[in-house]
Order: sequence, then C-alpha cells, then structure tokens
Amino acid sequence: MLLSSYIFKRVTIVGVGFMGGSLGMAIKKNRLAREVIGLSHRQTALAQAVQMKAIDVPCLDVKKAIINADLVILAAPVESIIKLCGTINPFLRRHCIVTDIGSAKANIVESAERILTNPGLFIGSHPLTGSEKSGVENAVEDLFNGAACIITPTARTSQVARQKIKYFWTKLGMNVKVLSPEEHDEILAYVSHLPHLLAYGLISCIPPNDLEYGARGLKDTCRIAASSPQLWSDICIANSKNVLNALDKNVELLAHFRKAIVNHDHKELVHLFAKAQEMHKKIA
Repeated sequence: MLLSSYIFKRVTIVGVGFMGGSLGMAIKKNRLAREVIGLSHRQTALAQAVQMKAIDVPCLDVKKAIINADLVILAAPVESIIKLCGTINPFLRRHCIVTDIGSAKANIVESAERILTNPGLFIGSHPLTGSEKSGVENAVEDLFNGAACIITPTARTSQVARQKIKYFWTKLGMNVKVLSPEEHDEILAYVSHLPHLLAYGLISCIPPNDLEYGARGLKDTCRIAASSPQLWSDICIANSKNVLNALDKNVELLAHFRKAIVNHDHKELVHLFAKAQEMHKKIA
C-alpha cells in the first residue's frame, strides 16, 4: 500500500491496556497508520501487545515513543491523562495531533489546552464502547465498529485537527458526534457514570451468602461492577458535580418507588414502571 493512503504515518498509543490494545488492533486492521507505537511502563503489557499485533513497536521510553509521532492517543485513566500532557509535551512534533479516550472531558480538555505548547492540536475524544474486562490480553479489534464516538473541540481547536480526528474515528466504523466538553460531562453522568455507581451500589448491598442465588438478571444488572475501581474513582471525582446531580435525582426517584411500596399503591407503581419501560425503548 502506498504511504499516501494512510491517514497518519506514525501513531503512538500511550497505555496499551484493553482500550489502547483494541485501538491499536483496529488501526492496524483498517490500515490507518503506517506504524503503531505502544508506550507503557509495563514490559509485560508491551510484549503481549506485540504478540497480539496491537502495536508494531513497544516503547518504555517517552521520548522515543513520542518524538516522531503525528498522532498521539492518550489511553489512560482521567487523572493519568492530565499528568501525561506535561510528560509528552516536550517531545511532540510541531504538527502532531493529540487526543485522548477519557470518560470525563472538561478537566482533560482544560488541562491539555493549558499545558500543551500547541493547544489547538489537542481534541478530546470519547469512544462510547468498552468492557468490564481489563488488560491488553482481552483487546478486541472490532470494539469500535458500529459504536458512537463523541469528540469535544473548543474554540481553540484547529480545524485540521478536528477534521482529521473525526475522519479517523469514522474510518474505524464509529458514528461521530460533536459536543462541548461540558455538554459531554453532563450527559455522560446520566448515561454512563450513574449506571456504574448503581451497579457497584447494588452488588455491595446484597448479603454475601445470598449471591449464590443470583440469576442472569442480577449478573446482567451488575456486570459493569466488575470494572476497574481506580478508573471509576477517577471518573467520579473528575466529573463530581454532574455525577452528584444525577445521583441526587436517582435518589429522589427511588423515594417515589419507596413511597408507593409503603402505601401499597399499585397504580403508582405501575405508572412508574411503565414510564421507565417507555424510556428503555429509547436506548440507542
């Protein structure tokens, strides 16, 4: 294949866990880059990523991994992404685009635009796909195909960066949507962050001896409680205002259910359940 047919010559993925590994596999499968570099502090993860053909070149050294890249993707937890902006900044090429795949955007975007020498070449991304599993050994090359991806440009974002990143995610088979970082965080608090909190809360309140009687319904409801505790702690803190608003509204709604049950109000319970059922039909 001719070099000109690639979107990027050299893509560096910082963090080769489940998401970073899946992304590397997808980039290679769709021939979006001539070379994919993986940067990690874990030699075992890099070796696994090479074996799975998620990356071409493993790197433990930041400078070697970043210096010749024309796209850097930060595939790490929210707090780590913010710290990484300062770490990679000295080694970024003049025209290198930087994006991330974090789940809370306002803090990341604000920090990246403040820290990076070329803030216009940073654009936040959030592919709305994933798994409760972790580690590059669980990576899936088709993870992004058919899913949505939110990008969060600002007034400072270069049009070239915006167009190339949108095209990049589109070529991975994703439906790209554009939101401000603030809009993203408000929406994701309800559709992603709150559901994870509720899954953790639900499984935690069940008496341990009762869990052996849990059937598929419980397993489906609590599946995402198997996700990384550190990852979700970072997300909740980074998006605390919106998460607390969503949590408060959920507590208020549960109080309505509780009141109806206390009063043996079948009509109100059916109304609440039916309303929720109609909302469920609207899930994309």
